[in-house]
Amino acid sequence: MADGPTPMTAIEHLLRDLAPQVLAVLARRHGDFADAEDAVQEALIAAAEQWAASGVPANPSGWLYHVATRRYTDRLRSEIARQQREHDTAVLWAENAFIPPPDVEVVPTTDDTLTLLLMCCHPVLTTASAAALTLRAVGGLTTTEIARAYLVPSATMGQRISRAKHAIRQSRVPFAMPTLSDLPRALVSTMQALYLLFNEGHTASSGDALLRIDLSAEAIRLTRLLHALVPSHGEVAGLLALMLLTHARRDARTGPHGELIPLDEQDRTRWNRTDIAEGIRLVEQALTSDAAGPYGIQAAIAALHAEAPDTATTDWAQILALYTVLEHMTGNPMVSLNRTIAVAMVDGPHAALSLLDTVAQNAQLADHHRVDAVRAHFHDMMGNHERAAHHYRLAAERTTSLPERHHLIAKAQRARHRVDAAQPME
Repeated sequence: MADGPTPMTAIEHLLRDLAPQVLAVLARRHGDFADAEDAVQEALIAAAEQWAASGVPANPSGWLYHVATRRYTDRLRSEIARQQREHDTAVLWAENAFIPPPDVEVVPTTDDTLTLLLMCCHPVLTTASAAALTLRAVGGLTTTEIARAYLVPSATMGQRISRAKHAIRQSRVPFAMPTLSDLPRALVSTMQALYLLFNEGHTASSGDALLRIDLSAEAIRLTRLLHALVPSHGEVAGLLALMLLTHARRDARTGPHGELIPLDEQDRTRWNRTDIAEGIRLVEQALTSDAAGPYGIQAAIAALHAEAPDTATTDWAQILALYTVLEHMTGNPMVSLNRTIAVAMVDGPHAALSLLDTVAQNAQLADHHRVDAVRAHFHDMMGNHERAAHHYRLAAERTTSLPERHHLIAKAQRARHRVDAAQPME
């Protein structure tokens, strides 16, 4: 190195003289002018900074050639690595690179949907995560819809789904049916996901339609496949029975304009008797299996409704007993809420309202519209129509389903009319 700093002007002149010399040598050696020129430019920048601070080296052209060659080599190494990655990727994905034309006919050899369903419910995932991922991948539900079904915020559900996909990727779960040892646990998550999918179709959590028949039908189709896979599994039979018995009411659940018709006002001659007959046969299978589970119990409740000519003659005592078993079995707050309705039919609305006050303290039911709807119903039964109207309006404000909102507003208006009718004439 030369002693002391060199004036910048002198360095610039020197670099202008040396640059073409170094570029010529570099380009001739490697035969790539463009990359050689880029490398020399980078060397010139480095030289300007370093020589101004430390002085011009004893062999400035050799210094520039050395640095430019290093830059050129770095570029070459980076390019080779990039090409290797592309080559590896091309080899790895060769079979997947073909893009079929838009008019190609898709003819699956196996039911990939069921395989996808069981893969999403793989034991590497928690039950809740597997069900959420399944609803996204198989059911096509939005994160918000799934969050409503689970009674959690959308952000929480979004994180849960992301973690599930990451776990699937990290564990390298293959696209294949689970092994016999993994199947029992996968079934638990799969049934939960299918039931949530069915429920979203039975009563859409948002939008202007009460029913999403396509989702319910798909849930039933997949559950039939699952039942065929494990025909002796009592809970799978119970789940299929529950779906069929509930789905049997679909034609009677809405009016000519899509309005909601509650169970006690439905024309039961419009219930699908074929579905009911099959559902009842499956309930018998579920309840005579080794251990009746939650789906079998719920199917038994649905069967009691299906067999009754009307609400008044329904076996509410039996339904209450089944709900009590189900509540102890699951601890699900929505089951507890449904049980209060059975209590109202057996022990009267005062007892049910007292019980509802306790059930409503569950944090998962906070601000849920069904709590206000049930409370309003009990007040209506007791003749407290003004309070009933108030809670029907609250429920209407909280639901995101338009048919439910219209139904609740109509109930509030009828309750209000009863209040007005009871006022003394002036």
